[in-house]
Amino acid sequence: MYQQHFGLTEKPFNLTPDTQFFCQLPPHQEALNVLLIALANGEGFIKITGDVGTGKTLLCRKLLNELDAHYQTAYLPNPHLTPAGLGKAIADEFSIAYAQSSNQQQIVALLNQTLIQISNRGQQAVLIIDEAQAMSLETLEALRLLTNLETEKQKLLQIVLFAQPELDELLKHKCIRQLKQRITFSYSLRPLNYPECVNYINHRLTTAKCRHANIFSRSALKALHYYSRGIPRLINILAHKSMLVAYGRDVHHMPKPYVLMAALDTEDCAKSLRYRHYQKTTYWVLALLISLTLVLDAQGLI
Repeated sequence: MYQQHFGLTEKPFNLTPDTQFFCQLPPHQEALNVLLIALANGEGFIKITGDVGTGKTLLCRKLLNELDAHYQTAYLPNPHLTPAGLGKAIADEFSIAYAQSSNQQQIVALLNQTLIQISNRGQQAVLIIDEAQAMSLETLEALRLLTNLETEKQKLLQIVLFAQPELDELLKHKCIRQLKQRITFSYSLRPLNYPECVNYINHRLTTAKCRHANIFSRSALKALHYYSRGIPRLINILAHKSMLVAYGRDVHHMPKPYVLMAALDTEDCAKSLRYRHYQKTTYWVLALLISLTLVLDAQGLI
């Protein structure tokens, strides 16, 4: 809608995890480095956690693009499966033929044969699971058992888990404590700080070939960071809506009020906006009541 108005080749703040817009900021680059180093070392389990909207799926796609022909990958975007369903989903990803009547033990046997073949070709099999917090305890235990597939030298299957922090709560259960012990590398994605937020916005605008420089004022950038809490998905939503406002008013810059309008129109941000104003109002009401009490007390009226 506003691409021509700002001279863009594409929308810079789409919510689709497009690796073209991957920004090498410390949280995401450090996480990617951990993943690549851990996989190169043949580690069994690797875990990346982060709150909703912190960029886990984009990082997951970036990892898939970074892995070369040495790796044969399987990707599960929705692991809300039974243990038997998990085995069949992994078999499908590795193009393993099996009868629909096959039980879990038979599926694991076929998977083991395929993983040995992959290893004999000099490749490493990697299973990448997104939204891993959706897995049940039983399915997580079935996943752990897959890491028992190994040669004398190495694991036949490496597993990367991308998840919200709820996965850490699941891993506290005693029944899957063995899985927790096998996670040798982990990283927690944090929200962006203010300078990172500014770099993130500028990177996406530059990637989309924006012809106008500094379209967000400094106060607008500070408001973007404050109301998004440094969460990339919310930054995208607020920046996109702010640009819509600018387009509607036929201007090429975004002052702070445009960001405030975007925040009020975004439920997750509007809560903090209303809370902030509530805090200010409460402060002044309390201050007034305290002053009134002191005056009345001084006059002996209370």
